[in-house]
Amino acid sequence: MKLFTAKNALLFFFVTQCLVGLTSVRAEEDEVDEEDDGTIEEEGGEVPEPEVEESTTTSQDADTTILFTKPTGTTNMELPAGQIIEFLVGFTNKGSDDMVMTHLEASLRYPMDFTYHIQNFSAVVYEKTVKPKQQATVVYSFVPADAFAGRPIGLVINLNYKDSMGNTFIDPVFNETVQIVEFDEGFDTETFFIYVTMGGVIVLALFLAFNFLSGGNKKRSSARKAPVETGTGKGDDVDYEWIPKSALLSTPGSTSPRQRKGKKAASVGSESD
Repeated sequence: MKLFTAKNALLFFFVTQCLVGLTSVRAEEDEVDEEDDGTIEEEGGEVPEPEVEESTTTSQDADTTILFTKPTGTTNMELPAGQIIEFLVGFTNKGSDDMVMTHLEASLRYPMDFTYHIQNFSAVVYEKTVKPKQQATVVYSFVPADAFAGRPIGLVINLNYKDSMGNTFIDPVFNETVQIVEFDEGFDTETFFIYVTMGGVIVLALFLAFNFLSGGNKKRSSARKAPVETGTGKGDDVDYEWIPKSALLSTPGSTSPRQRKGKKAASVGSESD
């Protein structure tokens, strides 16, 4: 009975040691997991995450507007390539302190990623002070490159200003995709000169054809005329011997000089007989 009791005591002690070892191993694993997560749990729930303040680039005391003035009719946001684009930016100071419009800048961006600049335009510095409850307007112009014709391009226009405390702000007055189109002139000088050249060639061809035809007609008319010889020999080829003398003398005064000459020769011959 005592031996059995001792064996049971040893078995109970061995099982107890095994359970204590497993518990310590699990506790170490839990501590390692907590160190890896980097979070500490408190009683009663999780620790709240810190709040992130939203950053703004504009002031609540300012209001801006934009109006495209050149070229007219840009309601569909189609800008002609290679031509001057002009617009006005209006600024309203709604606060109680002065604000200064420092400068205005514009750029063309890749339409799929507005952070990628394609063409940057010069920034215009104004340094214009706007009193409280007053408005101001500035003008800006740029020229899109001809290579962008027929393509959609992102247009970004930023107005930079600051308040009386020296805090600077950037207001994207325009940040949209526009269509760059080819400039369509009402009067195309190149086409006009092409038409003038074609007209001159046609007139020259008609003139040459007229001269050619008129020269051929002159040659034909000169070829049709037979040459007429006007001899200067004495007498004529008419034989008056077979003509009766009465017929020659019946119409005096109506005979030709040749007939009168023949008549005179005949009379002389008869007298000689």
